[in-house]
This record gives sequence, structure tokens and C-alpha cells, in this order.
Amino acid sequence: MGDETKKKVLVAIDESECSHYALSWALQNLDSVKDAKVYILTVLPVADIGYIYASTLGHTAPELIQSVQENQRKVAGLLLEKAKKICAEHGVDDVETISEPGDPKQVICETAEKYDVQLLVVGSHGRNAIKRAFLGSVSNYCVHNAKCPVLVVKKRI
Repeated sequence: MGDETKKKVLVAIDESECSHYALSWALQNLDSVKDAKVYILTVLPVADIGYIYASTLGHTAPELIQSVQENQRKVAGLLLEKAKKICAEHGVDDVETISEPGDPKQVICETAEKYDVQLLVVGSHGRNAIKRAFLGSVSNYCVHNAKCPVLVVKKRI
């Protein structure tokens, strides 16, 4: 099967157990994912420079900002390596990892469109209605805004 006809699947991950569970579940249960080009995305939070500025008593500390950003990149790298390992354990080796800064909701949908994926897989944190109202739901946003089918995987309790 040539790359131009190969299905493309995007799996969004973060540091939560539910996102890695969603990846494992999709690889175990969806044959089409095993044969697809799999993109694994993690979104780097945008460092709150205002908070860092305030915490340094009004003196911006470029080293501190750089340190925060470097730490975020390291964490993202570890998350993506873990995800690649999960893929390899399921016999999936056509994997590309992506890390992008920004608001997770928007970055996930934009990345799905950019790579023209046929399926977006996201995990569900299982938040109650009150937490969703205050924190928002990435999976809910993706279901309503992505331009491709979205699979929300919720871990059984």
C-alpha cells in the first residue's frame, strides 16, 4: 500500500494516563490504525510569562523563561518516546511524533487538518460536568470542531 493511499491517524497525548490508554486501546482494537500512518501529537503549554515576570519581582529572567521552556520540551520528548514504545509493542512502526506549542484544543484540530488525517483519537479525562464547565473539555471541543471523525476513548473504571 503506497503512502498516498495509506490512512492517517492522529493521536493526541498529554501527561495523563488516559491519553496513553487511548493510544493503546486504538492500537489493540482498531485494525485500520495498525495499518495506518500514525501521528502522535503532544501540545506544549505556552509558558505564562506574566507569572514568571511577577515571580521575579518585576525583573524578567530570560534564563528562567528559557529553563521553563526547555523543561517543557524534555517532558514532551519523554511523552512522545513512551508513545512510540507503545506503538512498537503493538507492531506499528510508521509513526511520526509532533510537538507544538499552544492551546491544546486548537492545536489538535489544526494538526488534524494540516496532516489531513482520517481519524483523530483523544482520551477522556472523565471530568464531571462542573469541572468541564470551568476547565473546558479538549475532547468535547475536538468532537465539535475537528474536520475529521473523532474517537474519544474513555477508560472503564
